[in-house]
Amino acid sequence: MKESKKLGINTTCVHVGEVKDEQFKGAVSPMYMATSYAFDNVDVKRYPRYFNTPNQEALCRKIAALEHTEDGLIFSSGMAAISTAMLAFLKKGDHVVIQQVIYGGTYNFVATEFEKYGIEYSYTESDKIEDFLPLLKENTKVLYIETPSNPLLGITDIKAISALAKEKGIITMIDNTFASPINQNPADFGIDVVIHSATKYMGGHSDISAGAIAASKEHIELIWKTGINLGGNLSDFTVWMLERSLKTLNLRVKEQTRNAQIMAEYLENNPNIDRVYYPGLKSHPQHELAKSQMKGFGAMMSFELREGIDAMKFQNALELIKPSMSLAGLESTTVSPAQTTHALLSEEERLSRGIRDGLIRFSVGIEEAEDLIADIEQAIRATIRS
Repeated sequence: MKESKKLGINTTCVHVGEVKDEQFKGAVSPMYMATSYAFDNVDVKRYPRYFNTPNQEALCRKIAALEHTEDGLIFSSGMAAISTAMLAFLKKGDHVVIQQVIYGGTYNFVATEFEKYGIEYSYTESDKIEDFLPLLKENTKVLYIETPSNPLLGITDIKAISALAKEKGIITMIDNTFASPINQNPADFGIDVVIHSATKYMGGHSDISAGAIAASKEHIELIWKTGINLGGNLSDFTVWMLERSLKTLNLRVKEQTRNAQIMAEYLENNPNIDRVYYPGLKSHPQHELAKSQMKGFGAMMSFELREGIDAMKFQNALELIKPSMSLAGLESTTVSPAQTTHALLSEEERLSRGIRDGLIRFSVGIEEAEDLIADIEQAIRATIRS
């Protein structure tokens, strides 16, 4: 096969990282479920916790191809990927600078675990590059960003962060979950370690939990050494499911992204909506920056209903769109970040990050936009009447 970087995106999704069925010539990858493999007279001593079963290795090649990196690793969850990546590069006495508005699980991991390891950390005041520089110290080893951010869809200048870090000899990490590899490839802008909750767009069907990391071979080797000790490997059945899902990644995400633009414009012009957070809107303060580093604006957004319309009553009145904990499935979903993703933060911490109780995060699916609009309209009417 030609080099994956020369293949089209759909071809990459379908064919890179396949396990060839040499025995029966099946059209899909065979599944190798063994947890015990031969150790003598073999080229590779395979073991699921070593991330090197046939299905694991093949899937890692697909992840790397999609993110334009040399190598990849897959994990049992997004948090397994995030925690393993951070602990691979940080030790007692080190310091990390973290973007202020990030996934609540990441914030909680840093806040509750780093003190045990003697790792220092600082949060920026915003997602602007100017906020990172004053926080750098002699012992700063990692810059960690998330763009678009969860849940306010803030945009961080990936190229500027990369340049700053390279000048100082610091490792850069990004949570690229909201964009997906279809809409953004941070490695092209110089980011060292690209992380995904593969539960989301990579999985795409709301039926698996997984995480992924894409990076250079050198960096993946370091992460692997920590990963085999922490034990966050993915079962081969889920690996097989994730490979199946990635075959349609481009088709799904492009349709979701197209729908999201329609929905964002509708919501922005709806008198019952106070504010919409979506980088594809010209009103978004970082719209131009998003255009410069994203191929598409993604299918995630957040919005706030006008005062007097109860956010939970509205969500419970929805008939087509599902109030649901996670995101990025084929189906459209909403969630209240204050009660879920950022529930572990104090009220003061949430408000300082702009996460108000009435904020609704909206994951746009592949349904027809007119059906989604009709559902929102009827839910608003029902909520106002109640």
